[in-house]
Amino acid sequence: MIHLPLLDEHAPDRFPDPRTALVEPNGLLAFGGDLSPDRLKMAYRHGIFPWFNVGEPILWWSPDPRCVFHTERLRPNRSLRRALAGKAWEVTVNRAFRQVIEACAAPRRGQAGTWISPAMIEAYSALHDQGYAHSVEVWEAGRLIGGVYGVSIGKLFCGESMFSACSGGSKLALCALASQLRCWGFPLIDAQVSNPHLLSLGATEMPRSVFLQQIQALVSAPFDPQRWRDLPAVTATHVLENDDFTRS
Repeated sequence: MIHLPLLDEHAPDRFPDPRTALVEPNGLLAFGGDLSPDRLKMAYRHGIFPWFNVGEPILWWSPDPRCVFHTERLRPNRSLRRALAGKAWEVTVNRAFRQVIEACAAPRRGQAGTWISPAMIEAYSALHDQGYAHSVEVWEAGRLIGGVYGVSIGKLFCGESMFSACSGGSKLALCALASQLRCWGFPLIDAQVSNPHLLSLGATEMPRSVFLQQIQALVSAPFDPQRWRDLPAVTATHVLENDDFTRS
């Protein structure tokens, strides 16, 4: 029988030590509480995130190992450059957060459902309104064809999900995100739970103890969220050919 701590709905700043998470299922830490912005921000500050299916109580996780992207290494590879050569795609930031998260929540081939429930959409949209959740969008002739969204605390970015309606759309969004984060001095994108697709994109596994130690400094690093609002649209060609997302 699994015994998990129940979170107090009236204490959004209290979580168990993530090092006490279960080994099986890997990283399960606690249940209950709510998805308020204050609780979500506190969770991410401590390397914890919510992940649960519709009809389940809210479940909180901190797996070991942790899946991460190093922004310095996450760059467009040769095959992506060839695939997108000559495409008149545009990349934007925070122009369509709600559209991106809803596209990520849409049913996918081979999957029975999604963990991105209406409650999760509302919760992360509220974080976006507060300047803590962000999206990168890829457009073709005004149609959203790819994107990624996540949570930014200090100089840590926690990726939540991405989608692609055209081949290469999500990869371009991820590379554009890494490019801008690299420019701002964000060393990591937290990808949470490892899977073959993330590893094929260049993610690596990091022991949870190392991850928790590294993010202590990152989440406390000063960073003005207003900088996310000032990013211009750029072409796909610019993202593929330059080390920084912006032209400045």
